Amino acid sequence: MNPAFLRLQTRIGYEFRDPKLLDLALTHPSWLQDHPGTDSSNQRLEFLGDAVLQLVLTSALFDKYPDEREGDLSKRRAALSNGTYQAQLAQEISLGDALKLSMAENSTGGRSRDSALEDAFEALLGAVFCDGGLPAARRVILGLYGDLPDRLDKVIEATNPKGQLQERIQPQLGNGALRYEVTHISGQDHAREYEATVFLNDEPIGCGRGSSKKSSEEEAAREGLNSPLVPPVA
Repeated sequence: MNPAFLRLQTRIGYEFRDPKLLDLALTHPSWLQDHPGTDSSNQRLEFLGDAVLQLVLTSALFDKYPDEREGDLSKRRAALSNGTYQAQLAQEISLGDALKLSMAENSTGGRSRDSALEDAFEALLGAVFCDGGLPAARRVILGLYGDLPDRLDKVIEATNPKGQLQERIQPQLGNGALRYEVTHISGQDHAREYEATVFLNDEPIGCGRGSSKKSSEEEAAREGLNSPLVPPVA
């Protein structure tokens, strides 16, 4: 087996009975461009893994926070399952090292691209589910996340920079002072990259890049929080 695959299995604490599932989970769509004999990429497993992740997190949060209402639980789940955070988890296990990419995708930074990492992370979870069922997927997912309250304490603030920026601007300058604009879109369909700028009263205060309009705006807001034009935390 590919040494990178072996290391990844060690990091997630799961050994595949069917290594072909792991191989498929790590096959980026671009790989097919250089290897026309390859039938499938990880996109179907990604679809499955997203559902498995949502189920496991929903069940764990339901048990961990017995007194919370549906809306609060949904916010917690969204904070833990958004694409940016999945990409971060993928980086923690060095998932990018094991990805099978085309030469072009590899040469343009595909191993560290959030969209590729997010998709492969979900595909990996889908592969674990297919290989070992829901109990195995649950062990892997909760093992990667660790203590959920601790994760949430660290992630909720970091995953809402637009909200933080609005809270600092609104008291002094009003709700309409901020404006976001996507300034550039590049890349192929499976690897879009967006560039966005956030303006404060038409003055640019932050720029960001991401694999979606939303993530690029979030990165712009995160940079904007450090702008000298933004009022300090009250």
